[in-house]
Amino acid sequence: SQVLKAEYFSPWKGEQQMYKLDIGWPKTPEHFTGQTFCVAVDSLHGLVYVGQRGDNVPKVLVFSEEGYFLHSWNDTVEMPHGIFVWNTAIDSSVWITDVGTGKYGHTVKQYSPLGKLMQVLGTPGNAGSSLIPLQFDQPADIFVEETGEIYVVDGDGGMNNRLLKLTNDYKELWLTGTNGSGIGQFKIPHSVTLDAFGRVWVADRGNKRIQVFDKVTGEWLGSWSGCFSEDGPYSVRFSADYKYLIVAQLNINRLAILAAPPVGSIGDCAIVHSVQLADETKPHLVDVDMRSGAVYVAEIGAQQVQKYVPLS
Repeated sequence: SQVLKAEYFSPWKGEQQMYKLDIGWPKTPEHFTGQTFCVAVDSLHGLVYVGQRGDNVPKVLVFSEEGYFLHSWNDTVEMPHGIFVWNTAIDSSVWITDVGTGKYGHTVKQYSPLGKLMQVLGTPGNAGSSLIPLQFDQPADIFVEETGEIYVVDGDGGMNNRLLKLTNDYKELWLTGTNGSGIGQFKIPHSVTLDAFGRVWVADRGNKRIQVFDKVTGEWLGSWSGCFSEDGPYSVRFSADYKYLIVAQLNINRLAILAAPPVGSIGDCAIVHSVQLADETKPHLVDVDMRSGAVYVAEIGAQQVQKYVPLS
């Protein structure tokens, strides 16, 4: 897996480059010893968390934004799928969705930055049914607002195909979605994020579309499918200025950068630029440093995380 490390300077589609690969990140790529499924940036503290899978590998690696390896932790994480850093004025914590089938799986868990387990949502080891809000079946991704309100997409396969909003004390506020391809239905809701205008964006992977909802009511606001005929969206994350949505397309090894709509109608999607990665890279989930604008890409084929920095 070391062959693919630095050879990704591919020609860009479009007029000008928006990002360039930081070939010096991380300083020691040999710390990637498993399949790197997810990445989360703590832009307040300059930290990057990577979730990886494999036997006898540390499940969470922590790097500095400069690329230095800091430490790793392993307890009670089985098969990380999505990861998110939540910062408050006094504290930060790391949320992980775990799709494992063993005694820790089917849960959404909150950890301290050093890996101490603080909170478990779901029933560890038990795949839930869609009837019970806090029973997950392969929960895919999580986004936590500054208020502590939580958005979960559940799941990465399995019984449940839904978007769930919880209060900061883990009560259900609303829940939407069933298995299907109609409006507001999902087939593998894979990633979730919020924009600056009170809208929730969901990568509806199996339906090859992104769906958008009102964060207060859960009401369906619109859908983008025209840009994803070749491959469904695996991730949704906004650029630091909220002008673009960055989407990984795993099967075609591509990052698509889409123009994000301002307040009002969702309209149709438009790919402004795309980054073509090497074959078999398989970009799975991304995260954005909301301070520097850097984009981190977790690649399960190449078994690495890469950092792309904006050219501005």
